[in-house]
Amino acid sequence: MVGTASSGTSSENLGHVVFITAAAAIGGFLFGYDSAVINGAVTGIQKHFAVGPVRIGIVVAIALLGSALGAWIAGNLADHWGRTRTMQVAAIVFAVSSIGQALPFSIVDLAFWRLLAGVGIGMASVIGPAYIAEVAPPAYRGRLGSFQQLAIVLGIAVSQLVNYAIAQMAGGRVNNELLGLQAWQWMLGACLLPAVLYLIFASIIPESPRFLIASGKIAEARKVLREVEGDEADLDARVAEIDALLHSERRPRLRDLRGPRFGLLPIVWTGILLSVFQQFVGINVIFYYSSAMWQSVGINQSESLLISFSTSIINIVGTFIAMALVDRIGRRPLLMIGSAGMAIALATAAWAFSSGVPSGETVRLPETQAVVALVAAHVFVLFFALSWGVVVWVLLGEMFPNRIRAAALSVAAAAQWLANWMITVSFPSLASWSLAGAYVGYAFFAALSLAFVLFEVKETKGRKLEEMG
Repeated sequence: MVGTASSGTSSENLGHVVFITAAAAIGGFLFGYDSAVINGAVTGIQKHFAVGPVRIGIVVAIALLGSALGAWIAGNLADHWGRTRTMQVAAIVFAVSSIGQALPFSIVDLAFWRLLAGVGIGMASVIGPAYIAEVAPPAYRGRLGSFQQLAIVLGIAVSQLVNYAIAQMAGGRVNNELLGLQAWQWMLGACLLPAVLYLIFASIIPESPRFLIASGKIAEARKVLREVEGDEADLDARVAEIDALLHSERRPRLRDLRGPRFGLLPIVWTGILLSVFQQFVGINVIFYYSSAMWQSVGINQSESLLISFSTSIINIVGTFIAMALVDRIGRRPLLMIGSAGMAIALATAAWAFSSGVPSGETVRLPETQAVVALVAAHVFVLFFALSWGVVVWVLLGEMFPNRIRAAALSVAAAAQWLANWMITVSFPSLASWSLAGAYVGYAFFAALSLAFVLFEVKETKGRKLEEMG
């Protein structure tokens, strides 16, 4: 998947890098799993606690506020505690919140545990890309950085498959009981297993060489650099290069991000807007609400869960395409291809949803429009996965100068979660007003993202992290 070793990185060293990258990316798996597992549970939660679209939107979206908080604090925690220790804390937060979500005594209690789960998600969303970018050789950084997004989409797919399996074991309905708990409770509690796995792997992978050098642990840093870059690498020169950059600057603070453009440096605004556009195209509407959405247009509960799983498979296929292309054709071309494809697919879905015919408490689509809506949704996910899904995380891990990377990545990731929250909390109300109208809005932002990439995003393909500026 990452090709043959380059002259500076032996196959053995590359294998080691792949292992530690994959281990770090388990946080991405949890990120995807815990984010998307709510998709199958939404209907069950709504019926169990007898809540309407506004309150269910708040419960689903509140995890994203926690994610914004987790992303905001993760950079400072990683700079003080180290990357791997921060991963361990995120894993523990995941584990505890999973148990709490499975055993809520009220809708408010469930909201609290989802908020806590969001903190873990936000921490993982920052630490994974930063750690991978810092241990990956430049020639492979794009593809290895893609591991984070691959893990996310695998987590999404596995959550949908587990949801479907649990629902089937419970007789096809998420409010049916299974071993003393309703099916939706088992769905939310199942995240405990990957959380424990994340904790184990975060405890055995090496610390980032850049953090070790910043902490004065030069011997340990040399050992890690030798493991990831090979015996032939000029370790003295690499350590000196990293040390000079790290110790010529203060530890990054949020005030270091200040600049002339509306109070922030231009590169920070670019990171923020990349994050916002990634969410404003409405991708997480698919992963949080698709089961309920397909039910709302006449598809039964069991089939809607299966459709959600098929969408996740398309997401994985698109991610593999991006991983194969990101270091070949570059970041910008992929983003522009994705923006154009998403805009067309979303506009097509909006047209299909505009043909809905009221039928009792639901809306039914004519057969042709129903097929078009399903195909358009899958095409949208494909174009997102092969572009913005992967490339934004790769860019956020590598585009910022060393002196501000952790702080800038935290701000950009926090902006991403806030944008995600805005889309997620608003969708139930928008859908009850006009599902087609919501998708017109998402199509508009997809088209706008194309112009943004064309004029504001710079290529980072093949450049060392120390060259960013």
